[in-house]
Amino acid sequence: MSITIRPAEQPDVVRILDIINYEISHSNSTHFHEERTYSEQLSWYKEKQVEGYPVLVAEVDGKMVGYGTYRLFSPWDVYQHSIEHTIYLDKDARGKGIGKMLLEELIEQARENDYHVMIAGIDASNEGAIRFHEQFGFELVGTFREVGYKFGEWLDLVFMQKILHEA
Repeated sequence: MSITIRPAEQPDVVRILDIINYEISHSNSTHFHEERTYSEQLSWYKEKQVEGYPVLVAEVDGKMVGYGTYRLFSPWDVYQHSIEHTIYLDKDARGKGIGKMLLEELIEQARENDYHVMIAGIDASNEGAIRFHEQFGFELVGTFREVGYKFGEWLDLVFMQKILHEA
């Protein structure tokens, strides 16, 4: 199995859309309710390019199976050194080290771009994602109770953070 992490290209938007729409319809890993359209996902990709944020894709034997990115945590100037990341994998690509490779590359790029803190917003019921982030040194910093509503139930949101540049 050959795994490659590379910058996304516009044709990858179709596969990114497939992955995120599966998660929207089948999980609480994203708090979107409605599946996204190709036009919406293409606009998302183009905005990332303009804003200078990476969109990375993971390929296994030439097939794109996941993606990761980050963005500013908040638009307020005081938070300009804090980012929030996102990683999504195809349901059949999990548990193979692909998410780890994506997160390692996102952390490296964030450090190179002089960001100080990386934040993860995780559905509180997603214990696997919480353990995954702990392996990278992310620490639990708070839980927002019942801030989301999806599939007929209230959802808690956990925030974890990793300081990228230790003093």
